[in-house]
Amino acid sequence: MARTVFCQKLQKEAEGLGFQLYPGEIGEKIFNNISKEAWGQWQHKQTMLINEKHLNMMDPEHRTFLEEQMVGFLFEGKEVEIEGYKPVEK
Repeated sequence: MARTVFCQKLQKEAEGLGFQLYPGEIGEKIFNNISKEAWGQWQHKQTMLINEKHLNMMDPEHRTFLEEQMVGFLFEGKEVEIEGYKPVEK
């Protein structure tokens, strides 16, 4: 049976992640407060950010930048700004 969480990003009860996908305290917070759907949205944004900014995941500064973007997107209602990318108007 899938576990549900109250997703802080989507502000609704939704299916939670199957296991902690990110290390440490932030990973625990994501596991407990972010849905599978919202994590999928972040994965999409993360891929675009890595590609556009040519991020190297071996570089601690790049990882810190990405983590800041992730926390902002998932918990602070911030949109990820990707140059040349405009979200579809609803």
